[in-house]
Amino acid sequence: MTHRVLFVCLGNICRSPTAHGIFEAKARAAGLEVEVEGAGTGAWHVGEPPDRRMQAAAKAAGYDLSALRAQKFTAADFDRFDAIYAMDRQNLADIEALRPAGNATPVSLFLSHGPSGREEVPDPYYEGGFDGVVEMVAQTCDAMIEELRLKG
Repeated sequence: MTHRVLFVCLGNICRSPTAHGIFEAKARAAGLEVEVEGAGTGAWHVGEPPDRRMQAAAKAAGYDLSALRAQKFTAADFDRFDAIYAMDRQNLADIEALRPAGNATPVSLFLSHGPSGREEVPDPYYEGGFDGVVEMVAQTCDAMIEELRLKG
């Protein structure tokens, strides 16, 4: 079974492409069939690669994000994915505002699936801390991979 997952942040150049790249690498290494994408609730960066600082932090941890390009989240994504993960509460609210009537695709806060004890992934674009975000995302991806293994 192929698991189709979408990671969503504000501009799709820091947090969600990091989750996309790390989750995809870890899932494939675990032998899971996945289709993974990232999207932003805003369209400012559509078509752009991830932030160079985020790419550098991810590369230092062994993940290559250079092929990823930003795209905007749309209501059609509810039908394209099995699960949608928001990086913060505002992203979650923006996603839910676009939910089509009757759609039941699960949407949750990304960090609720990991061990950090936090609800929101800090936005390094504004706050810095790119290396810490990579580590937090990687730990959460490990927990998500384990969840998928248990589900079969």
